[in-house]
Amino acid sequence: MMRQYELVERVQKYKPDVNEALLNKAYVYAMQKHGQQKRASGDPYISHPLEVAAILTEMHLDESTIAVALLHDTIEDTTATRAEIDDLFGEDIGALVEGLTKIRKLDLVTKKAKQAENLRKLLLAISDDVRVLMVKLADRLHNMRTLDHMSAEKRKRISEETMDIYAPLAGRMGMQDMREELENLSFRHINPEAFETVTRKLAELSTVNEGLVKKIEDELRELLSAEGLVNAQVKGRQKKPYSVFRKMQSKSLSFEQLSDVWGFRILVEDIPACYRALGIVHTRWRVVPGRFKDYISTPKQNDYQSIHTTIVGPSRQRIELQIRTRQMHEIAEYGIAAHTLYKDSVAAPGANSMAPGSNAYSWLRRTIESLAEGENAEEFLEYTKLELFQDQVFCFTPKGQLIALPRGATPIDFAYAVHTNIGDTCVGAKINGRIMPLVTRLTNGDEVEIIRSGVQVPPPAWEEIVVTGKARSAIRRATRAAIRKQYAGLGHRILERTFERAGKSFSREALKPSLHRLGQKEVEDAIALVGRGELSSLDVLRAVYPDHQDERVTPKPNTDEGWFNMPSATGMVFKLPQRRRDAETGAEGPEALPIRGLSGNAEVRFSPSGAVPGDRIVGIMEKDRGITIYPIQSATLQKFDDETDAWIDMRWDLDQANNTRFMARIAITALNEPGTLAEVAQAVSSSDINIRSLAMGRVAADFSELQLDLEVWDLRQLNHLIAQLRELPSVSSINRVFD
Repeated sequence: MMRQYELVERVQKYKPDVNEALLNKAYVYAMQKHGQQKRASGDPYISHPLEVAAILTEMHLDESTIAVALLHDTIEDTTATRAEIDDLFGEDIGALVEGLTKIRKLDLVTKKAKQAENLRKLLLAISDDVRVLMVKLADRLHNMRTLDHMSAEKRKRISEETMDIYAPLAGRMGMQDMREELENLSFRHINPEAFETVTRKLAELSTVNEGLVKKIEDELRELLSAEGLVNAQVKGRQKKPYSVFRKMQSKSLSFEQLSDVWGFRILVEDIPACYRALGIVHTRWRVVPGRFKDYISTPKQNDYQSIHTTIVGPSRQRIELQIRTRQMHEIAEYGIAAHTLYKDSVAAPGANSMAPGSNAYSWLRRTIESLAEGENAEEFLEYTKLELFQDQVFCFTPKGQLIALPRGATPIDFAYAVHTNIGDTCVGAKINGRIMPLVTRLTNGDEVEIIRSGVQVPPPAWEEIVVTGKARSAIRRATRAAIRKQYAGLGHRILERTFERAGKSFSREALKPSLHRLGQKEVEDAIALVGRGELSSLDVLRAVYPDHQDERVTPKPNTDEGWFNMPSATGMVFKLPQRRRDAETGAEGPEALPIRGLSGNAEVRFSPSGAVPGDRIVGIMEKDRGITIYPIQSATLQKFDDETDAWIDMRWDLDQANNTRFMARIAITALNEPGTLAEVAQAVSSSDINIRSLAMGRVAADFSELQLDLEVWDLRQLNHLIAQLRELPSVSSINRVFD
C-alpha cells in the first residue's frame, strides 16, 4: 500500500509547488474515517482511495483532484458529512466528493428506463466539473483491477457496465490507454473463454516473434536518424486482446488471418517532422493502399492527433505506424487530462475553465444540451450510446467547415450536425458537386451541400436512415410536432362547428381562461386532444360556457322513436341514430366537414374498404386515430351506435379539376375457367380504372371469388364498371364491399 510521503512525491515530480498540507490533511482524514474497514479482498479499505489517487498522479492532475480521490468514498461509507468536508477542505472539494457519492449510487445496468435516467444524472454531474469524471474513471479502473474477489455474477454485471458506459466515455475524452485497459479487464469477465484463447495465441505469437519487435524498432530508428531525425523515438507494442478480438469479430477473421497484431509509434519534435518521417518511411517501404489517415490536419473530436499508415516493412510483415509529436502523444494517452484543465487553485478556487481547443469537453457539453431537447430518458440513452460507440468520418461544408460524423452517416445526418433547422428543411444534397440520394453513405473528405425547402417536414422514415442520435431525436420531435399540428387543425375545425351549432363563436382566446377545467396548460394541447379524439368537443364547449345546455344531446330512447332501420351490406338490419338520417337522405347541414383527397393526411383516413365521391359518408372520431370516413352502408358503424359524440357529419368538396382517385372494394363471383381474370381485367382497364390489389379464392368447384380494390374517380364511374362486369358471361354476381 502506498504511503503518505510517496503520494506527495508523485505529485511533486510534475508540480513542484504542490500544496503538501492539503494532501497530508486529506490522507489523514481518509485514513481516520475508513479506520478498520476492509475490502472484499481483505485489504484495508484505505488502499482503494490511495490507488485511485495514484492513477490520477499518472495523469498529472492537480492536488485538489488528488485530494478528492482520497476522500471520494468518505460520505458514502463513513460518518463523514458534506458540511464537515466543506469546513475542512472547502466547498469546491466538498461539492466534488458529494457529486461522486451520487454517481456511486447509480446502477447503470438495470431496466432500460432506469438506466437511461441514471446516465442522465451521471453526465449532468460530470458537466458541472469534469474532475468528477477523472476521479470516477480512476475509481472504476482500480475496481476493475481488483474484481476477482467478487462473485461471478457481480463481476459480469460490473464488467458489462464498464464496457457499455465507462470505457467508451474514457475514449470520448481522449483517454485511450485507460479505455483499452477498461475494455480488456471487462472482456476478461464478460467472455472469459474468448479472452483466454486470444491471450494464449498472443503469447504464442510473441514467443515465435521474439526479437522481431526490437529489430523493427532499431531499423526504423536507424533510418530516421540517417535522414536527420536523430531525436525520433520508436516504440513497438503488441495489440491488446480485446482490440484483436473486436477486429476478428468485425472483419470475420480467424486469428491466423490477422496481419497487423503489432503496432509502432514514432514520436518526433514538431508537426513538420511528422510529415518528414512519413515521407522517409513511405520512400523506404511499400504502403498498404487504403490504410492512410491524417488525424493531424483533421483531429478527432476528442482532440486525438496522429498520422496512421500501414507499410509492408522489414521481414515482409505488415506494420501499423502512428506518427505524432510528443505533445500529441501526451494527449493520446491522457486525453482531456493532458490539457491545462484548471486555473491555479489558489488564484481561482474551483475554477473549471477548459483550455482552448479541447473538443472532447465540447462534445460532453453538446451531449448535455441534448438533455433539454430529448422527449424522454430512453431517447437520451439511445442518443448518447450512438455518440459514444461510433467511429468517425470527416466531411466539409462548401465553406470549408469540418463536420465529424459516425461511420455510415448520410447527408441527412450531416444537415442535422450543421443545424437542426437545416436538417428539418433538407430535401436533397450535393456530394462533391453532384446531386446524390439522401441515403448515400458519406466518406472521408466529402464536401456536402444541403438543398433546402421551406415547406419540407422530415418524413418519419428518415429515422431508419440516419445513424446519429441528434438527427434521430430531431426527426422524432419534428414528426411529433407535425402530427400535433395536423390534429390541432382538425380539432379547431371540429370545435368551430360544435360552437356554431350551439350558437356560440369559438376562438383560442375564449378557450384560454377555461384550460384549467380541461386539465391542460396550453390552448394548442387542448385543441389537438379534440382532434385526436381524446377530448370531447362538447366538454370544451361546457368548459368555456358552463351554463350552456346542449339541446342536441338526448339520451338513447327506449323505443324506436328517433331511430330507423338500415340494411347492411351483409343483409343484416341494424338501427341507426337519427343523426345518420341526414347523411342517408343527403340532407347535409352547413356544419358538415368538407373533405377532399386525403393523401398523406394523418388526421383523417378512409375505412379499409374505401369510399368514393357520390357515396353518403359519415366520420367517426376515434382516440389516437383522428377521423375515419365510412360509407353510410358500412356495417362497422353499428359499433358506434351508442357513441353519439364520435359521429362527425362529412360531405364531399371536390372541384371540376379533381385529379385524385379514391379506393372502392368489389367482390365478384365468376366461373372458374381460363380467361375469366383476363376478361375482368380488360373491363376494368377499358373503364380507366386502376386495380390497386387483387385476391382470389375458390368458393365452389366451378366458381371463384375475386376481391378487387379499385381506384376510381367517383361513384358514377364505379357503377358504370359494375354494370359492365355484370354483362360478362363468366360473371355470376358482383357486389360492392363495405367493411
